[in-house]
Amino acid sequence: MLTTVGPRLRALRQQRGVTLSQLGTATGISVSTLSRLESGGRRPTLELLLALARFHRVPLDDLVGTPQIGDPRVHRRPVVRHGVTIVPLTRRPGGVQAYKMIYPPGVPVGEPTQQVHEGYEWLYVLSGRVRLLLGGHDLTLDSGEVAEFDTRTPHWFGNPYDAPAEILSLFGPQGERLHVRARPSPTRRRGGAEQDPARSML
Repeated sequence: MLTTVGPRLRALRQQRGVTLSQLGTATGISVSTLSRLESGGRRPTLELLLALARFHRVPLDDLVGTPQIGDPRVHRRPVVRHGVTIVPLTRRPGGVQAYKMIYPPGVPVGEPTQQVHEGYEWLYVLSGRVRLLLGGHDLTLDSGEVAEFDTRTPHWFGNPYDAPAEILSLFGPQGERLHVRARPSPTRRRGGAEQDPARSML
């Protein structure tokens, strides 16, 4: 399936009349990397495919050409916990689990309480904004931003803002690190304190 990704990427770009230079500027991916992706000289990673799928406004499956085997739908009912709607996106037990989480404004209610537990988490903000407390850091993740961290670090995240927020969460309960790496965004200051570590831009 991966051998068909390059031609699909080239066809999508040409259909939209976009040059490699324009695509690189919009996605932050170098022109040489884009060229090698299209020619098959570079193996596509999730980080690259997410950025390209978002630019072209197509599902990841359209880029990869995943074959349809049986019923592709995940028939798992959403659950609501402490005001957060959690939609499981994976079928198999154990290993890395994927969830879509919908946070209404002001959820969870009350003062943030950081927790620790075994595992490793990757958060991608689909829409809205999310506040992430991670150890001594207080971060605001905007739509399109991602953070990954060891959950043995004290952490809390929620939506204290006025609009709903949607998150894609990948969680490895045994501490499995995800094979995704993103470029660190420039450090920002909030309340005079320099921010940094777990925040990255896709």
